Amino acid sequence: MEIMDGIDDENIFLLDDELHSDTDTDISSNYLDYSSDDSCSELSSDEDLSSARIFTEIDVKNPPVPCPRFKFSGIPSVHVQFDDTSDVLQFYETFIDFSLMSKIVEETNKYAKQCIQSSVARQFSKSKFWVETTVEELHVFFALNILQGIVKKPGIDHYWSKRYSTNTPFFSKIMSHRRFCLLQRYLHFSDNAAFDPQNHKCPRLVKVWPVLKHLNEKFSETVTPERDVTIDESLMLFKGRLGWKQFIPLKRARFGVKCFMLCESISGYVWSIIIYTGKDTILKPEYSKLCFSSQIVLTMMEPLLHKGYCLTIDNYYSSPELADKLVSCRTDVYGTLNLKRKEVPKEMQKKKLKKGEIIAFQRGKVTVMKWMDKKKVSLLSTIHNTEMEQIQVRSEMKEKPKIVMDYNNTMGGVDRMDQNLKSFEIIKKRGYMHTSPFIFCKASTPNYYGEQPLFIRRGIY
Repeated sequence: MEIMDGIDDENIFLLDDELHSDTDTDISSNYLDYSSDDSCSELSSDEDLSSARIFTEIDVKNPPVPCPRFKFSGIPSVHVQFDDTSDVLQFYETFIDFSLMSKIVEETNKYAKQCIQSSVARQFSKSKFWVETTVEELHVFFALNILQGIVKKPGIDHYWSKRYSTNTPFFSKIMSHRRFCLLQRYLHFSDNAAFDPQNHKCPRLVKVWPVLKHLNEKFSETVTPERDVTIDESLMLFKGRLGWKQFIPLKRARFGVKCFMLCESISGYVWSIIIYTGKDTILKPEYSKLCFSSQIVLTMMEPLLHKGYCLTIDNYYSSPELADKLVSCRTDVYGTLNLKRKEVPKEMQKKKLKKGEIIAFQRGKVTVMKWMDKKKVSLLSTIHNTEMEQIQVRSEMKEKPKIVMDYNNTMGGVDRMDQNLKSFEIIKKRGYMHTSPFIFCKASTPNYYGEQPLFIRRGIY
């Protein structure tokens, strides 16, 4: 999708001495509000305006001081109280709480009653044995599903097998196979009769919308993230039939439901989730003129804008246009860059470099650069210049741009979350309705399993 020009002709960036500082600073309003009268008064013609929007090549041998970070006004904290007697269940119930479970119990019992009354049960149908479920029973049901991701077997029936060589007696002691299958069949999250396709935010997610909405609220209410955050896509493994199932060969799962996740870089804490459903993906309408990837970033970052956060993204999302938009919202950004993006200097695209060489261009607070290692690496940043750092690789010292070092340190938030999920692989081949709760349980798992070290690091637990 072509990136639209998101900067009006009246909008400019100003460079001044205030920009060149080694410390975090509260950058002046003239620099940020580039549509204000003060900033516009410094340019008296269209020619001046045009030149202010053009990238200028940087002398890499004598680079300018890197632009300062925006002053961080967030207060990283955890908004729940635990002590040294708290266990994993209490962390779990921070997100999957009683109100959510009560809603699921209500809708599951309602749906089971509707199904049983609307059909004639066959002689040996399991539905004849249905009794209403409870919150406690559904907790056990979800726990067994997570456990199935740890103890892997070819199919559901094998967990209740009495064969000596493959027997796992824990499952049959906790819940009968017939009861497990009934809960799996009638599990429901929303009222079908109350669905209005004309007014619902995302009709494709109507079956799971209450759970998704609840978890997103809990994720953001529980933790205020550190300054460095990252956005990346994650693939929740799913092998059934689904209209918006994705195939991403480089991801751990390869097939599944694609989710865009905003994570804290240092811990991998999942702060927000958007499920990709094609053209119906839920995005903020005020960003509709931007490309899809920029809409994703701005929609997820909206609660954190104007607070001095620093976002790390890869080349699927980054562009000079998005960087300008984030800078106007007092938010820093850096990451890899696709050289084919609009507004990237053509000189940077065409110039051939030898190993170790670097070329860079700057426009206001936005710097784009290309560095040749074994392969070319293209980067964008609002807080870096071409400064190099010495690192030890095996027995020798090598130089790398500081932005590359920072990128490697902060981009791993979503990857860290994926790594935490590796131990809880839940494979389902049935319909999306039967799979969705386990997708959400998986999304929550790294949060409540990662909460304890997160609290310890912040001196809360």
